[in-house]
Amino acid sequence: MHDTTVHAAHGSTPSVSWSMAVQATLHCLTGCAVGEVLGMAIGTAVGLPAAGTVVLAVALAFVFGYAFTMRGVLRSGLVLRAAFGVALAADTVSIAVMELVDNAVLLAVPGAMDAGLGSALFWLSLAGALAVAFVLTVPVDRWLMSRGKGHAVVHQLH
Repeated sequence: MHDTTVHAAHGSTPSVSWSMAVQATLHCLTGCAVGEVLGMAIGTAVGLPAAGTVVLAVALAFVFGYAFTMRGVLRSGLVLRAAFGVALAADTVSIAVMELVDNAVLLAVPGAMDAGLGSALFWLSLAGALAVAFVLTVPVDRWLMSRGKGHAVVHQLH
């Protein structure tokens, strides 16, 4: 079901529900989580230092986050360059906040960055960090959407 409350008359502030913000953040989390988990797993498997693993994970989170948005936007008929612009406008702040929180939590958990792929500490820390990042990113996404920014840009294509 498409929630039209994000669409507002020209010059007015859109009304954005918490449900819409949660859906937008879940969409962002999907791409971020794929990239984050892949980056953390690769970095850990090849023995990168914590900083290298974080850089790889963040880079892949942005790549997958943008790719997931672009997939849907391309289906709406936009050309690749325009779709990339929409993905940048829709997801950059959300992904940045999610990655900042996620990696800060991971770095704060003793031993999480040094735990191996077979360790429950690695996977539980990663899952917990993504959950905290999700909770803290929802209000950011709601704020952005209420100003016609962030994921609201994607809604304009529906």
